[in-house]
Amino acid sequence: MSRAAKILGEFLSWIVITLMIVLTVVVVVAVIYRKLGASLSWYDEVASILLAWVTYFGAALAAQPHTARISPAGLRRSHIGFDGVLIVLPMPFRLYVAYAAEVLVIAFFVLMAWAGWTVLQVLEGETLVSLTWVPVQLTQAIIPIGAVLFIIAEILSIPDYMRDVRAGVSSEHSTMEDLVEDQLAKDREAEERR
Repeated sequence: MSRAAKILGEFLSWIVITLMIVLTVVVVVAVIYRKLGASLSWYDEVASILLAWVTYFGAALAAQPHTARISPAGLRRSHIGFDGVLIVLPMPFRLYVAYAAEVLVIAFFVLMAWAGWTVLQVLEGETLVSLTWVPVQLTQAIIPIGAVLFIIAEILSIPDYMRDVRAGVSSEHSTMEDLVEDQLAKDREAEERR
């Protein structure tokens, strides 16, 4: 995995972890306030925005290149795919299909970034209903930002992915094999300690 992919993965991991902690705190505080009979007016709006941010940043994180071992930062290139179908294709055609799929995915996210940017222009001057000092553009900026991060993560993952495609290795199966091997190793260690 390249240094840039590793840096982006760590950056996205910390953002996702931070957002999840903030979302959890907001939900817990809102529940406590509701139990005390004083509901927070901004809770629903802020929680849904935080959930959207977790989703977009998490999607970019999941697009990162996978590693031979599962990293603490999470699984890599873990979006749903059909490697099994791709791997059975004859070699030159397999690469063409893999590159075509990558182009389509990147084109989709370019379109999403453009559409997100267009939406931001339309939302200029709008603010949240419950927190009138927060511009809607800030909350919706995650759409083009998330799309660009996904594009970067996808581009960084292409070399490793194409190497696997050339070798006829399914990244989905290798990840599962790594998980099984890790669990077997833990089980062996536990048995030895007994």
